[in-house]
Amino acid sequence: MREPMPPPIPDADPQTVYDLLIVGGGVNGCGIARDAAGRGLRVALCEMGDLAQGTSSASTKLFHGGLRYLEHYEFRLVRESLIEREVLLQAMPHIAWPMRFVLPHHAGLRPAWLLRAGLFLYDHLGGRKLLPPSRALDLRRDPAGGPLQDRFRKGFEYSDCWVDDSRLVVLNARAAVDLGATIRTRTKLTAARRASGVWEAELQGTCSGATTTLRTKAIVNAAGPWVDEVLGQRLAANAAPRVRLVRGSHIVTRRLFRHDRCYIFQNADGRIVFAIPYERDFTLIGTTDVDHEGDPGDAACTTHEADYLRDAVSEYLKEPIQPEDIVWTYAGVRPLYDDGTSAASAASRDYTLEVQDRDNALPLVNVFGGKITTYRRLAEAVMAKLHPYFPDMGGRWTAGAPLPGGNFPLAEDAARIAGLQAAYPFLEGDWAQRLWRAYGTECATLLGGAQSRTDMGEDFGASLTEREVRWLMQHEWAETAADILWRRSKLGLRLDQAQQERLAAWMEQARTA
Repeated sequence: MREPMPPPIPDADPQTVYDLLIVGGGVNGCGIARDAAGRGLRVALCEMGDLAQGTSSASTKLFHGGLRYLEHYEFRLVRESLIEREVLLQAMPHIAWPMRFVLPHHAGLRPAWLLRAGLFLYDHLGGRKLLPPSRALDLRRDPAGGPLQDRFRKGFEYSDCWVDDSRLVVLNARAAVDLGATIRTRTKLTAARRASGVWEAELQGTCSGATTTLRTKAIVNAAGPWVDEVLGQRLAANAAPRVRLVRGSHIVTRRLFRHDRCYIFQNADGRIVFAIPYERDFTLIGTTDVDHEGDPGDAACTTHEADYLRDAVSEYLKEPIQPEDIVWTYAGVRPLYDDGTSAASAASRDYTLEVQDRDNALPLVNVFGGKITTYRRLAEAVMAKLHPYFPDMGGRWTAGAPLPGGNFPLAEDAARIAGLQAAYPFLEGDWAQRLWRAYGTECATLLGGAQSRTDMGEDFGASLTEREVRWLMQHEWAETAADILWRRSKLGLRLDQAQQERLAAWMEQARTA
């Protein structure tokens, strides 16, 4: 049984004069598109690759305040992030959920009293309401001490939140489209100029080579690591570089411990490394802070960085991590605002906005820096910068608005997964949970009238079926196997090479049919 799918997402109208063109399909760009469209602006967004293909899919997958930022006295950023943590958690309970972090006390590094003081601030700085407070742990008795070396006897536990970063981006784009925005992936801004009372933006398809001119009253440059390139080369602005490119690398290993809590480990160099349960059977370890040279799109975890992460975690574990334990690595480049800080790890994660206009019209807003936890607040700040040019736009609205699939209370997550499996009994094993934590209440629309596994169409392996692939192609801009296996999901960890090639061939045939 093949259910008819709704029509594909529409393309941009070349005759329309848009209010806002956003350059960049990462979390900031898509968050701005959603916010602006909800305020009544005519919005278009172009992304030269896939949504979240750059930095936004290469994070440590956390909504967090940034405990270590307290050491750099970034109290405003930490407070804003802690407040946002709970706002975002309620807006997307299918792709974000609370997690507890265990911080072992390492004699000779930060003293226990300092850790207690920092966690006290962390508990109270952001007006925590939903998440439990920090507490001390006796690692000799607590299960979290089991995988650790016996010398670690004391520790602390606190709350932060997990988020599926790639799906966060896609769902913001989906919400923007639902509000009237146009999203164009694989479309690059090649040039833009002010002429005849509008911005004339030249766009080119990165696969087709086709070009078009889009007219808009304002542009937001949210190109992440490419923000300076867009500003200097495509907008022909005479401006000095504003961002510092800092590479953050991660390794994914076999599962290193059986409990569901995360670790935050202190290192002798002053940095911290997370070890997080990941995709049920793996452990995610990161991140590094290394100045990056060259194209951000070429970022990769180096052998040196992988060894650094292995050694940092092995300092704590009874069983050291071996190179053969690593099953995947990834790296992304953070576009941090260049504040002149000497150490990459000390550079601010805060954001800076710069507005350029001509005769109080045709503004260009450049977005520098930022972190995933504050993307919604950043979008509000961008809209505040644009308000003088669009005085009739609506007010702030996103704080209480769920993302697609997230319109249910956080406390009902487990019951909803059980209900999905009861409605579709063929979703055996972890299939129902995987679908729910990707699509939430939209699962019913995706699954439609399916009564059996056969109704889901071709099976590509690891519970990925034709019906889901069709949905991702028609509603979530997926065009390649990598889009699905590494951004819309992490099933690339489970499908072998032959299965991945079969998926790629099927998608190519579906696109040309």
